[in-house]
Amino acid sequence: MDALVYSIPISLLLGGVGLGAFFWALRSRQYEDPKGDSERILSDEWDDHPRP
Repeated sequence: MDALVYSIPISLLLGGVGLGAFFWALRSRQYEDPKGDSERILSDEWDDHPRP
């Protein structure tokens, strides 16, 4: 029973931290263009390093 006294508040705290991180990611526009980002990674147009 003593384990529940510690584990429930810790799990609520960790859940709140995860929820806060999710809302931070939404506000900082991390999920705006996932399709474009996935295609941009594979493109050579954005490669700034010269090839030997």
